Amino acid sequence: MNLADDPFTLFGLPPRMAFDRAALDERWRRLQGEVHPDRFAAEGAAAQRVAMQWAVRVNEAYAILKDPLRRAECLCGLRGVPVQAERHTDMPAGFLMQQMAWREALDDAATDGNAAAVQALADDVTAQERQTLAHVQSLLDDVGDVPAAAQQVRVLMFLQKFRRDIDRRLDALESP
Repeated sequence: MNLADDPFTLFGLPPRMAFDRAALDERWRRLQGEVHPDRFAAEGAAAQRVAMQWAVRVNEAYAILKDPLRRAECLCGLRGVPVQAERHTDMPAGFLMQQMAWREALDDAATDGNAAAVQALADDVTAQERQTLAHVQSLLDDVGDVPAAAQQVRVLMFLQKFRRDIDRRLDALESP
């Protein structure tokens, strides 16, 4: 193992969106057992520090691999098209229009105190997230269109952020 390995290499998994979650979890447990600092207690402080670095790296890689959005972002970067959402904000024109409509609907529903309308919007956004994630998986695993996948990952990032906004508004409406 090499600390600089990408998460897929570190876990011995093919660089794909689709994989066996049980295999990932089992590999994580095995790797943690191998690098846990307590295993190196007799070898001194330096060995424990190195083991701690490995344990942190294994946990970081595991967090990336188990999160579909972070996994997709990682795959795009590994395939030469970093998502760089803070610098590249291009999204499909239709989605930009959808964003504006959703924002307006959220503001209207929240202003009216209509929790049911906010919940319906949350359901729509969740459905769009699932659909977009399936599209990203297809683009990365089947089609091989990494630039299009990177653009869709940025869409997913917006959807995730927007869903958090919706959840905050819903919580505000439902709290006394």
